[in-house]
Parts: sequence; structure tokens; C-alpha cells
Amino acid sequence: MNIPILTSKLPQVGTTIFTVMSALAQQHGAVNLGQGFPDFDCDPALLDAVNAAMRAGHNQYPPMAGIAPLREAISQKMAALYGQAYDPADEITITAGGTQGLLTAILCCIQRDDEVIVLEPAYDSYVPAIQLAGGVPVGVAMTADYRIDWPAVRAAITPRTRALILNTPHNPSGRVASAEDLQTLSALAEQHNLLIISDEVYEHMVFDGQPQHSVAAYSALAARSFVVSSFGKTFHVTGWKIGYVAAPRALMNEFRKVHQFNVFTVNTPVQYGITQYLQDPRPWQDLSAFYQAKRDLFRQGLAQTGLRLLPCEGTYFQTVDYSALSDLPEVEFARWLTTEIGVAAIPLSVFYQQTLERQHVRFCFAKKESTLQQALEKLQQLGK
Repeated sequence: MNIPILTSKLPQVGTTIFTVMSALAQQHGAVNLGQGFPDFDCDPALLDAVNAAMRAGHNQYPPMAGIAPLREAISQKMAALYGQAYDPADEITITAGGTQGLLTAILCCIQRDDEVIVLEPAYDSYVPAIQLAGGVPVGVAMTADYRIDWPAVRAAITPRTRALILNTPHNPSGRVASAEDLQTLSALAEQHNLLIISDEVYEHMVFDGQPQHSVAAYSALAARSFVVSSFGKTFHVTGWKIGYVAAPRALMNEFRKVHQFNVFTVNTPVQYGITQYLQDPRPWQDLSAFYQAKRDLFRQGLAQTGLRLLPCEGTYFQTVDYSALSDLPEVEFARWLTTEIGVAAIPLSVFYQQTLERQHVRFCFAKKESTLQQALEKLQQLGK
């Protein structure tokens, strides 16, 4: 039998580290603080709203861009938060999660051989998405304390540079871009006529009273940016895979051309349920305090170990430096931590294109207090 042999479009891509570490955690009965998802339930009121939408008959295709009431609610929220008026009819699209929004934004604006600056460590979908679009990902490492290295970004820009992907709050480091960062980005984008794809899925998880500096809050940036967010992250329903993208009309027009053929549209009753749930702003307004309490509990416990805490200004990830405890490379240390200590983490080296070992691993603290306490009891063996 003559069976065609495929030439891979992503020859370097294998099983993700998240799958590997989750399987290892299950095999060894470890507490899984690796993959970024909550182990607690969402608000029952949200479930009730989605269930009511199903029973009300909202089970067929919605409009391609998403139902109008949800897009209107998003527009109102973004205007209140960032002062930017996005037209719900033409400038907001509901997506099947943040990752689909990112892929669609990249596919619609990156042509073959266009260069895209990726600030590393970077969420693992960015580089494959750029490659699928025929573009060239250009990794620029952040500083040792995970700030954007603007001199390095400037040095990486060439005449072929088409876009830059920003992620704030930042996964995996937990850092948050400052107003100065956004102002610098705005000037660079204007100088080099760059598009910005801004991954802001953790926008409502910023701690210590600090604001989220969205590109939407800077009119010059908003005019050239796709802003990506996620209801799955905000409302503890990552498995629902629903998010949204906001962009100026000309950019959104091209975005929707791709969106209609790679997804077409998104789960109807969930759209109606979230629309109803958004009528009360407190769930997302209270989210920073909710996760800051978990962060503080977790950091207090980690302080009793030999791990050095790095700053955590947002997201639900805590990065630590283990160099005082071990010389193992990051992947090997993460495996050892899972199999011998009983806590799964993610090595930060996997978030880079180049080889870069800093002896850092990332924990997810989007967990029940009992889960965090169980993990801390195990991790405190490291200080003995």
C-alpha cells in the first residue's frame, strides 16, 4: 500500500512539557502545580446562567463574530477600564479561547518571511503560530529579573519586522509591564510601523494595588494592536475555551476573514451565559484580591524552603530560583522535584527558542488552599 508521507509544518514540535509533567505527576502521585488551571469550581451562578441559556433554546449557531449583547458588554468593560471605545459591531470578536485569538491574529497579519519579535520566555503557542503563518519568530530574551530588555528589542528590529507579541501580565514569569514599557513600545511601534499582538488573558490578576497597563489604554498603540483576553482565565472555566479579541476596524476585518474559516463561531449558550454573568462586575473586579491571597499564602510558605522567590506582580504563576539547592538543569530539576519531592513544576527553559538555563521553575497557585498547603509541606523538605 502506498501511503503518503507528510512533511511536517512544525518539525520541532513534540509533546508539550505540560503534558509530560502532568503525566509524571499523575504517575508519582505528586501535587500538580505545573499546568496553569484551577482545581476549584467556578461560581455556580455562572453555571446556572449557561444552563438557563441552553434551556431557553440558545443552542444553534450564533453570529460569526459572537452575539451582539456579549460584544456590547465587552466594549463597555474595556471603555470603563482603559478609556478606549471599541465598536462592538466591527471591532470585537468572540473567540474559542485566547490561544485561538492569538493564532487568528497572527495568521491574518503575518506574511511569508515577516519577522515577529517574541519576548522570551514566551507562552508556547506563539512560535508555532508564527511558523504556521510562514513568518520568522525572533526571540528576544527578557532581563534576568524578567523585565523587557528594550535595547535588545531595538537591536532585533529589521526592515522585515512586522509585529511584536506583548504578554502582560506575563506568563510564565508573573511580571507586569509598566507604563514606561508601554510608552517605549508605542514609540518603537510608531517608528518602525509595527503591529502589536497583546496577550492580556491575565488582565484581571494584577496585585498590590497596581493597574493593568493595557495597550488599549494608549491610543497610539490601540490603533495598531490586537488585544486578546480570556473568559476561561477570568472566570475559572479554562475548559470552556472562550475569549475575545478587540482591534481597530481595519485590523478586525482581516481577523474575521481568518476567524470564519478556522472556527467560524463559538459555543452559543456559553456566550449567553457569560453575557448574563457580566451584568455583575464584582467577579472580575474581585479577581486580583482573590488570587493575591493565594499568592501571599504560597509565597509565605515558599519562604520556608531553600527556593528564592522571584517577583510575582500578576497572573497565577510564581517563579523561583533553585540554584542554592541544586546544579541540575531545569528540566531535570523539574523531573526530580516531581518524582522525589512530590510537587510538579514547569522549567522556564522550555519557554525559549534558544538554550538558556537560569535554574528557574514555575509553579501555578490557582489551586485550593488545601492543595497549596499540601504542596508547601512537601516543598519545605527542600529547606532541611
